Parts: sequence; C-alpha cells; structure tokens
Amino acid sequence: MRKPTLLLMLSAAMLALGTVRTEACTNVIVTKGASTDGSQMVSYAADSHWLYGELYFRKAAKWKKGSLLSINEWDTARPLGEIAQVPRTFQTVGNMNQHQLIIAETTWGGREEQVDTAGIMDYGSLIYVTLQRARTAREAISTIVELANSYGYPSEGETFSIADPEEAWVMDLVGKGSDNKGIVWVARRIPDGYICAHANQARITRFPLDDPENCLYAPDVISFAREKGWFSGSDSSFSFRDAYNPLDFSGARACDARAWSAFNILCDGVFTYEENGVEISRPASDWLNYAMGGDLKGEMPLFVKPSRKISVKDVADVMRDHFEGTPMDMTSDIGAGGNACPYRWRPMGFSWNGRNYVNERAIATQQTGFWFVGQSRGAYPDEIGALLWFGCDDAATSYLTPIYVNTRRVPDCLREGNGDLLHYSPSAQFWINNRITNSCYRMYNQMAPYVRERIDAFENDMISRAVPEMDLELLGLYRTRKDGTPRKGALRRIIRRLTLFSTQTAQNQFESWSELEETLTVKYIDGNVKAQDADGRFLHSPYSEGIPDGLTQPGYTEKWKEAVAGDHGKIIEKR
Repeated sequence: MRKPTLLLMLSAAMLALGTVRTEACTNVIVTKGASTDGSQMVSYAADSHWLYGELYFRKAAKWKKGSLLSINEWDTARPLGEIAQVPRTFQTVGNMNQHQLIIAETTWGGREEQVDTAGIMDYGSLIYVTLQRARTAREAISTIVELANSYGYPSEGETFSIADPEEAWVMDLVGKGSDNKGIVWVARRIPDGYICAHANQARITRFPLDDPENCLYAPDVISFAREKGWFSGSDSSFSFRDAYNPLDFSGARACDARAWSAFNILCDGVFTYEENGVEISRPASDWLNYAMGGDLKGEMPLFVKPSRKISVKDVADVMRDHFEGTPMDMTSDIGAGGNACPYRWRPMGFSWNGRNYVNERAIATQQTGFWFVGQSRGAYPDEIGALLWFGCDDAATSYLTPIYVNTRRVPDCLREGNGDLLHYSPSAQFWINNRITNSCYRMYNQMAPYVRERIDAFENDMISRAVPEMDLELLGLYRTRKDGTPRKGALRRIIRRLTLFSTQTAQNQFESWSELEETLTVKYIDGNVKAQDADGRFLHSPYSEGIPDGLTQPGYTEKWKEAVAGDHGKIIEKR
C-alpha cells in the first residue's frame, strides 16, 4: 500500500507535510532459525480505506488447454485483461497456498514514469496468481518475474515477502514504464536465524552480484538505471533503493520507522547484524535519528538477529504497535486526546497558521482491511503444516483465528461476499471487529486493555493448547503409501477434521466477540466504567439488580488536563 510524502519534522508527534497518501502496509518476516517452533513466518496488514476484510478462497483445479484467466485490479476491481491459464492450480486461502508458500507486500510508489499503464498484472494479481502456480519461494520469484515481463506491470513499486518451509526472501520490484514492458527487481534470501521487516520503502540497497544461492536479480537491473540516468558508478556500488526509490524524509519517518519499531521490539533494543562477514551488535537507538527522518544518509540493516526466539504471538503483537515507549509514541501527545487514543483520523495532514502538519504512521492503524501471520511449518507435511492466523480490522483490538490452509471451506464469518464496505452484515467478522474497535476509540485507555485481555486469552489458548492438540490429532491420522504420499482415505479424514476445527473455532470466537460488543456497550456507556466480578457479572446495588455498584468515572489523562488548562485563558476570580 502507499506511503505519505513528508517534508519536515516538527516534533515527536507532528510532522510538516506536502502531499499525503494514507494507505500503507507492514510486513515482518521470521526465518525458521529465529522462531520458537522452527516455522517460517510472514505477517501482513492490508491497510486501505477501500479494502474489505474477508478470506479469499480458491480451490485447487485443473484447466483445459487454451483456458484464459480474467485479471481484475486488486485495489479497484477494474478489469485489466486476460492471461493464459496453466493446466493445474493449487488451493489458496488468503495469502498462502496448500504447499505452505506465503506471499505478502508493501507498496512504495517509485518514479511515476515506471508505471506501465497498459500492463495486466497488477501487484495484487501477481500475489494471488503466483500462489496458485508456485510451490516454493524460488518458484514464486520466477513466476512473478515471468508474469510481469509477459503481460506488463501496471502498479507502483513493491516489496514482496516470500516464504516456504525452507527459505524466506524479500523482493523489491518496479516497472519499466509503458514503453518497456516488464520489471526490474532484486530478491535477497534472509539468512536463517534472522528476521526482516519492510513498510512502504524499498529496503534492498547494495547486493551481491555473484551469489545466486542468496541473491537473485533482473539482468538489466543496473543497466536500466544507467540508461535512465538514475545511477552512475561501478556495478558493485549499485543500490536498488537509491536508484528506484530514493530515501527521503517520508521514506524514513512514515515507513522505515515502522520496520525500525518492529526490529526494536523483537530484538529487545539491540540490533545484531552482519557487515562484511562480521557480526555486529548495536543499540536500536543508533538508528532512532534515521527512523525519525533526521539522518537520511544512514542505512538500517536489512536483516537483524533477534535477541530471543520469536513466537507467533510475538509477531502478532508487533503488528499491534503504536510506537509505545519511543519518542514517536502516539499515546502520549495531545493528539491522543483525553483517553490516550493512538489514532489520528484521515486525512493525515492539516493546516494551521500557514503551515501544514501530519501525524505519525504506526504499524497498527484504523484502516486495516485484514491482517495475518502465516506459518510455514516444515516439520509437518503440507496438509497439516500450512497455517494462517487471520484477522480483520485494526490489529490492536482484533484477534487472529487459526485457519488450516488445506481446509475445504472458510468460516462463514470470513466468507467472501458476506458484506462489504457499503453493506453491513451482522454475521461478518469484519463488521463486529469494527464495532468493537470503533467503540474502543472513544475511551481507549480504559476499553482497549479490556479487549486486549480477551484477545490474549484466546490467542494464547490457541497457540499453547488448541492448535498443538489439533496438530497431534491430525498427525495421528496421517498414513502414507510406500512412495511417501498420503493415502486418500487418511487425507480425507485429515481434511475433514482440520476444516471442522478451522471453521468452528472462527465461528465460536465470532459469537464470543458479538457478546463482547454488548458487554462493552453496557460497561462503558457515557464515559462510566461499571464494575464486574471475577466471572464477568456486573456488580449491582443491594436494592436493585438494575442499579450498578462500584461505578467509576476515570476522567482524562494528565497530558490532556495540562493542555486544556493551558488553553483556558485568564482565570476570572469569583466575587
């Protein structure tokens, strides 16, 4: 998704701006050597004011020779054209396929003249068509390149996260313009034991030119930049980012700052990385000035080694970040209002006294359509190992529910067509999450922690108990032929069982969230907070079950009180 253009930093909370684009996405990639369970993980928040939260589902299929596939632009549904269909496609659920391949993205724009207005394969179609055709991360890279070069690429610059059970890659790509169909690109394999993050800014700078095991790139990635006058110098000094998406204040403060924050959290404030074959450890604060847009000559590491093994819960919680505890903390300035709300309504910018300003852009944001943490678990066969933790709306106040990608169907609460942005559906997870989230925004420091406790309880139970128990049950059903392939009868039982688990878990949690929305309405109405006992029952007076007991009125933050008092003006004494 797209990033805002920022020009001048004014304070930790507000920035002066020129033009503002408000959509943006964030990805975190964790390799198996860096994870607690040996899985490869990719997280993604699809942040757009025009994107509905639903779980895309495409069954595996065989196609007749000569079949065509219609391509519609993902962002707009605009028809772009048709491409040749392949003989066989794989099942996909969201951004993952049955062979445990995961693909996610963030958009970084790039130079306007590099957009191919006549192209057919937009960035969203590249993701979802590739998932239907590729088994591995390397196959995915080849498929993306082949599709874009064959049919043209009408989107802006992108960074893709691509992972399978064994390898994780980060790929920067951008078009070559309407007069030169195709893309220039570079992909780097993330070293095992490391993590990567990106957020609407090209992340690959210099890269090895003779290491195909760990780095792949377009044959003209350097020569094309030379032809356009965007690079001069030796090939070894070529930087993809500097040529095709030069870093500016916006790229650092609104984009790379999110990657910095993800690293800061997962590395406990210390970045460990390799430079010229030597492992170096430095405090995250060394890049704080860079992240805040003050040092554009700096360069944050592409890969860092976390200080501990990273769990699914760790990654999910990173996606809930608002820069808490940093100079960019969105809960601590006056823009957070009297209840420390870390959100700023769009447009991001506003004008005052002839100057223009914009708010911070954190990982968690109100306009998220859907988000996920995908797990590619090589310790399990594909039928069991492909696991997608999926959620809708703002990550900070929504939950992730586990979906086995080899399911026969998706839960009704996540089904495509169950509502949209203009049509409310009482049975859609997107809408109940929005009701709860928007409710929290009015008394955030009171309501969000209450909701978060219930998110944590659900996710921790799923991660520590429910999913491991289901994995063991599914493994118990797994039976293979002499050639190692699963027996059909066993496979049918596995698919039936994991489908039931995925759909029932999601539907049960949806019902629980519907009840939670009612509780929030009663508990926090009119700025009050009603007390509950350990079992969740509201306390009432000894004289009536309809009159609350223990009701409190928490009021406002000290920051808000100070600002309002300062704005009051001259105090007139009473006479």
